[in-house]
Amino acid sequence: MAQTDIESRLDAVAPLVLSVFRIVIGFLFTVHGVTTLFKWPVDTNPGVAAPAFGSFPGWYAGAIELIVGILLVTGLATRIAAFIGSGEMAFAYFMAHQPQGLLPIANGGEPAVLYCFSLFLLVFTGGGAIGLDALRKR
Repeated sequence: MAQTDIESRLDAVAPLVLSVFRIVIGFLFTVHGVTTLFKWPVDTNPGVAAPAFGSFPGWYAGAIELIVGILLVTGLATRIAAFIGSGEMAFAYFMAHQPQGLLPIANGGEPAVLYCFSLFLLVFTGGGAIGLDALRKR
């Protein structure tokens, strides 16, 4: 079956859009990590102190989110970083959210599931046309 004109046009810009997707997910993941570690720029859990250096799981989660997020924004080691971030989000879901209820909508785990599968997609697609990985391939 032949592609339509719109499908051809969309296919042509897919690598660029994939890079935008990677950058947005990476930025959000970075901010999530910074907020976890330093309670900045927003304190999402008032009254609870930032995790102490090396404390499990809070400090490690924040550090992974910060590092993976920066790697994704820059497009460096995208597939490996996305794999680690996806695993961390799966761990977060099953340890913190799933015991609170079966469905993500009921247990507050929707963001963890969305991050997990967004990052898992990047494991298989790579980071797109723009990024340090693409620059290294040239």
